[in-house]
Amino acid sequence: MKKNTICLWYDDEAEEAARFYARTFPDSAVGAVFRAPADFPGGKAGDVLTVEFTVCGVPCIGLNGGNTFRHSEAFSFQIATDDQAETDRYWNAIVGNGGQESECGWCKDKWGLSWQITPRVLTEAMARGGDVAKRAFEAMMTMRKIDVARIEAAVRGKA
Repeated sequence: MKKNTICLWYDDEAEEAARFYARTFPDSAVGAVFRAPADFPGGKAGDVLTVEFTVCGVPCIGLNGGNTFRHSEAFSFQIATDDQAETDRYWNAIVGNGGQESECGWCKDKWGLSWQITPRVLTEAMARGGDVAKRAFEAMMTMRKIDVARIEAAVRGKA
């Protein structure tokens, strides 16, 4: 186990979520699956209790803890994309698998976990500051899934 690992709480579908992330994102995998040695709130002995997995190289543990806690936008994975095709692929995978669109490149997977699917052109424009950042930001504020061509046009002052 890594020194620092993100622990994500699921009702009872941590393994399903981990396998979806491993299929969807590069440098992602499912590791050990641990079963409960005894009954616990939200589960029985022998049920999957925790799942070790990585998402884009980030170590995580999924905990099947029952329905006591919910995910919120206070935590999200931010996935940097290189072009519209990659942006579309991740966005469509999450939303198309029972997820939900939100604003400004944010979406939620079917388990309620938030994702920011963020093209690098947007973060690079924001890093430039000044009028370029302002135009890119204003363009982003009108979007759900980020439109790379519209961000590029905003950067050029053609939005």
